[in-house]
This record gives sequence, C-alpha cells and structure tokens, in this order.
Amino acid sequence: MLDKTKPRIGLQLAVLPILLTFIVLGIQLFVFDTFTPHVPLIMGIGIAALVGRWNGTSWKDMEEGMLHVVSVGLPAIGILILVGMLTGVWIASGTVPTLIYFGLELISPQLFLAAAALMCAVVSVSLGTSWGTVGTVGLALMGIGAGFDIPVYWTAGAVVSGAFFGDKVSPLSDTTNLAPAVTGVDLFEHIRNLVPTTLPAMLIAVVIYLVAGFSLVGDESASLARIASINNGLTEHFMLSWWTVLPVALVIGLAVMRMPAMPVLFTGVLLGGLAALVFQGENIKNIFVYAFSGYEIATGVAAIDGLLNRGGIQSMTWVITLLLIALSFGGILESTGSMRAILDAVVKRIRSFGSLQTSAIGSSIVTNVVAGDPYLSIALTGRMFGPAYRGMGYSMLNLSRATEEGGTLVSPLVPWNAGGAVVITSLGLGVYSGSPIDLLYIPLAFACWLSPLIGILYAWTGWFSPLANDEEKKVWEAQGEEVMEFDSWGDEIVRFNRDVYRVN
Repeated sequence: MLDKTKPRIGLQLAVLPILLTFIVLGIQLFVFDTFTPHVPLIMGIGIAALVGRWNGTSWKDMEEGMLHVVSVGLPAIGILILVGMLTGVWIASGTVPTLIYFGLELISPQLFLAAAALMCAVVSVSLGTSWGTVGTVGLALMGIGAGFDIPVYWTAGAVVSGAFFGDKVSPLSDTTNLAPAVTGVDLFEHIRNLVPTTLPAMLIAVVIYLVAGFSLVGDESASLARIASINNGLTEHFMLSWWTVLPVALVIGLAVMRMPAMPVLFTGVLLGGLAALVFQGENIKNIFVYAFSGYEIATGVAAIDGLLNRGGIQSMTWVITLLLIALSFGGILESTGSMRAILDAVVKRIRSFGSLQTSAIGSSIVTNVVAGDPYLSIALTGRMFGPAYRGMGYSMLNLSRATEEGGTLVSPLVPWNAGGAVVITSLGLGVYSGSPIDLLYIPLAFACWLSPLIGILYAWTGWFSPLANDEEKKVWEAQGEEVMEFDSWGDEIVRFNRDVYRVN
C-alpha cells in the first residue's frame, strides 16, 4: 500500500549514497588492492542514514527497515552455516575425495567441463540450492579439473552455470518460490515460463564447454601423471568406495521427496559424520572439529591439500558477515525510499513492453550489484514493476521470469553479492588472496548471463511474452491490485486498491 506519510526522496538524493558507496568500494579495490567490501558497505549504510535523516526519515524507521530485510535473509544464513558444516564433514567422510577419485578415473578430460555443468545442474535441481551444490559437488569438480590441469576459472564457470541453472528451475529453490510469490503467479507456471530462456542458455553453454574442453586439455602424458599423483594421494589417506558416496545419494533422494533445503542439508551433515566414523575411523570429537573449523590434512601433494583443507562453519563467517552488511545496506536504501525513487524514475520512462521487460531485468541486476542480495533484487523488482505489467495487459509471468534472470542468475557474477561470495569461498578461488584472474569465472559462467540476454531478445520480438488472460485480470480486480494506466505515454495514473493517484 502507498504510504503517503513517509517523506519522498528526490532522485539525485536517492542516488547519492549508492554513488558514494561505489566510490569507496572502488578505492578499496583499485587503490588499496584489497577485495574486502565489508567496510565500504558499512560506510554506505552510514551515508544512506545521513541522507535519510536529511530527508526526514527517522532512525527508527531506518533501523526497522534494516532489521526487516536482514530477517528475510536469515534462512540463507542458515543454509550457509549448513553448507560449511557439510563441506568439512563430507571431506572427512571420504565423500568428496571419492567423487574426485572416480571423476578423474571415469570422466574424459575433453568432456569434463560440459559434464561438470550438467552434473551440477542435475544436483542443483534435486537439492534446490545452488550454494549447497557449489560447496559439495562443485568442490569435488574443482579437484577433478585440477587433475586435468584445466584453469580453475574455467571449471568454476562450468560449476556456476550448472548450479545456478538448476537453482532457477527447481521447485525446491527458495528464489524460485520467492519470485512467483512476489508477483502472484503459480509456481509451476512460473517454472514452465522459465524454460524458453533458461534451456537455450544452458545448451549454448554446454556446447561452448565441449569446444573449450578439447582446446584446453594439452599434453596427455602430463595430465595422466598429474591424475595418478592425485589419485595415489587420495587412496593413501582415505578409504574410497561407492559406499562413501552414499550420503550424496541419500541427500538427493530426500530432496526429490521435496523435503525443505535446511533439513536435507542437516541430514547430509549427520550422514557424512556417520560415514566418517564407519569408513574413515574418525571419532566424534574430530567430526565436531571438522564441522566447525573445517578439515585439515597434509598429504604431501599440494593439489590435494589445497582442495581438501577447507570447510566448516568458520569458513563461512566472511560470507555471512558480508551478507548481513549487504542486507542492511539494501534495507536502509529501501526504508529511506531511495530504491523506490530510482525504480519509479525507471518505470516513468518506459514506452513499450520491450523496454519494460529490459528495465525489470536491469533493475534486478542493479539491485544485485548495489544491495548485494538476490532476495532483495527479486522482491523489490517484483513489487515495483507489477503495476506497469498489469497496465500494459501482460501476464505477471513475464515479471517473475525477469526477476529470476536478473536476480538468481546474476547474483553469482557479483563478487560482493551473497551468491558471488559463496562461489569464491566454496570453490577456493583466490580472489581475496591476490589472484584476481580467478574472476574470469564470471564471463565463463555462460548460462548465467546468456539467459537474461535471451529474455531481453524475446521481449523486443514478442516471443514467449504472454499477455494476461481474462482469468488473471479477474484475480487482479478481485485483489484490488495496483494498475498503472498510460495516457499517451505522458501522464500516468496509478489505481491502487480502487483509489486513484496521479503521478507527475
């Protein structure tokens, strides 16, 4: 509902805290050569608070706005904690080492990148969480890629493409449920409407990975020697068998039965701990240590140690603190009206469905970049653009797809976003420790950025852009939904719950 009691903020004032925050972030990155966006974002919160007070927003309102958005992100923090525990315990249980071993034995080096993307897609659809897929199966695939001497950013790009493709179309995914909930459409209709953009993007990505695989794999004898070194080290320190893969199979089975993500991941932790006790001879005290602090081993093979010395709740503290700060930044921008002012300015300049769909996707992307949170990018865009879609007579399925393409799929491509931070931390990319070349995974995650481009193409051509049917329009009327009527594209009338307001 429109809140006419809150002070409205001008566009220039709304943009100011975002602009200044990015300047500080740029200094941290390019002048200080340190990629830790926490402090710049905290300074951004302070700047936004000063702007909000200057404009008449009380600190209480800003504080409530931050706490509200943080509360929305708490389930994501729970998943991050469980992913950290799962990673450490599944390494100790031999599950991740077994996946690496058999992957090196069974997968052709030339086909590896394409196989990695497809494997992550299947697992992510089953689990309903891209983060869980990246932290477990994705980590194992990084080890296999290292064995084949494939650059880490290529492997990471394939993992991210598959994991976030699966997250986008899985009925178990939180973001896949959030988008239709915000826009008021049916979940399974939403998923069906994602196929025309998501499937072509994934197919193109797989073809590229196939071509790249044959060009990247070099000296066969060198690769074989590297693979033998890794596998010998794994067999020397772990009991490897198909039994140690049982936790993966059982967790996927539970997910297929549509159990929620957090209970499934916690069950995975318990199964991994049991496997570590039975197959690796670990004790309960060590398992608790691995779940909290991560796994540690010294095999004498640098490639193995670099891959397996990770995991635990502590490994996720960098990401969790970043997520809390980013959510707070997004919350204060929303509570001061800055985000609404910017999105309102965008909506007023729309002149066609093509520009509307492009603006919705673009706004989700910008919110991902500014606020650092995929949930906020979906929720804000879904709320703000709904009246324009209804006013043009287009189905809200178009908007729910736009929010996912700019929200879910772009989040892993923004390093300070929750999705990007999870990818960098879980896959062991050296971005935070002086290896910015690993950021090349961003353009190599083809499925993530091709899908929004295909969606924009459809919007301008009219393909796969359904109009609202009579039944959907009746639902809008029954619920008193906000509808924007365009009068010669110059003067907009907003009908909100049957009251009419003119927007100049």
